[in-house]
Amino acid sequence: MRLKIDALRAMKTDELHSELERLRRHLFDLRAQAVTEKLEQPTQLGATRRSVARILTVLCERGEQNIEQRQARMTAQATRR
Repeated sequence: MRLKIDALRAMKTDELHSELERLRRHLFDLRAQAVTEKLEQPTQLGATRRSVARILTVLCERGEQNIEQRQARMTAQATRR
C-alpha cells in the first residue's frame, strides 16, 4: 500500500507514529520473507521503505524531535499490554 504525501500531511502526529510503527513491523516481516525466499512481490520491500521515509519526512517537517525514542517507548508499551 503506497501512502500519498498529502494523505500523510492530513494525519495527526499520533496517527503518523502509529502508522510508522505498523510499517516498520511490516518491513521486518517482508525482510524475513525475502531471506526465506517466500516474498511474492519484491517491489513491496522498496515501497514500504519509501512509505517509512515519507512519514519520517512529514514528522521532521512538523519539527518532531526524538522520533526514534518515541517509537521505542510506544513499542515497549505495546509489549507490556
